[in-house]
Amino acid sequence: MRTRPTLGSLARLLLVVFVAWPALIATGTAADLKPIPVVLDTDIGDDIDDTWALIMLLKSPQLEVRLVTTTYGKAEYRGKIIARILTIAQRTDIPIGLGAGGRGGEGGQQPWVKDYALSSYAGKVHEDGVQALIDAINQASQPLTIISIGPSTTVAAALDRQPAIAPKAFFVGMQGSVRKGYDGGAVSPEWNVKADIKAAQKALLAPWKQTTITPLDTCGLVKVRGERFATLARSQDPLARALLENYRIWAKKENVTESSVLFDTVGVYLAYPGSKPLVELEDLQINVNAEGVTTLDPKGVKMSVATVWKDLGGYEDLLVKVLVGTR
Repeated sequence: MRTRPTLGSLARLLLVVFVAWPALIATGTAADLKPIPVVLDTDIGDDIDDTWALIMLLKSPQLEVRLVTTTYGKAEYRGKIIARILTIAQRTDIPIGLGAGGRGGEGGQQPWVKDYALSSYAGKVHEDGVQALIDAINQASQPLTIISIGPSTTVAAALDRQPAIAPKAFFVGMQGSVRKGYDGGAVSPEWNVKADIKAAQKALLAPWKQTTITPLDTCGLVKVRGERFATLARSQDPLARALLENYRIWAKKENVTESSVLFDTVGVYLAYPGSKPLVELEDLQINVNAEGVTTLDPKGVKMSVATVWKDLGGYEDLLVKVLVGTR
């Protein structure tokens, strides 16, 4: 015979869930969470870290990818990389939007897609990725999160076309340099901001429901090496293998033993639901000056900023677990 739970037992159960929830989020095991709808906006195909971030995103059950848009030109080339990765992931249900900045151009991963036709993608390819982004936000039944891991060319174009989208969405970006710059040095203009300063000003300072960023202070410290990289190299997971194939092509060498700096992956982590126990988040007021530096400014926009790692090794462990699928 089943007995009804007592108030005491219910209270103990709720306490266990409350205590354990941050750990589930941190280790990527909370697959039973209702996924958060997201759009990834990426300049994939330049630095390899966008490829790591896209594959991390696809292997994160906490996040439901509604759209992937390209940004900062080279839309055809970037779209091909996205399409081939989505095909390997068996996620051709995810549409691709060709974003702002132009269609032509190539980059370091061109050999991986030289024989790939974007027209062969089984999913939807939106020729107007800016409008696709606007539509995704407007048609969502709950606020979307934009994960911005490139210059803000496409996001700014969407805001120019329809400013009213900002209060309907969350913005999570790999953007800026607040107290430290590259390699832990002095504050400096970070690429995603300085590449298109006017677009960065528009996107970062827009009235989103919430703005969260990982500047160089934290994302600039992430590398996978040693046994963590060896674990990834041993993986037979199709996406992990595609990732390393791309990395070798981009690095122009067959024997790779550690990653480059994986800036953009932290943007994906910050989009996870719940607390972020591996990193310190501060509420700061940020502005973007004419040189492309994200400055602390009492008149700036309040945003949540990942300023210091609490457990960088824990994050790198999490990253590898997600990439090889051992959550």
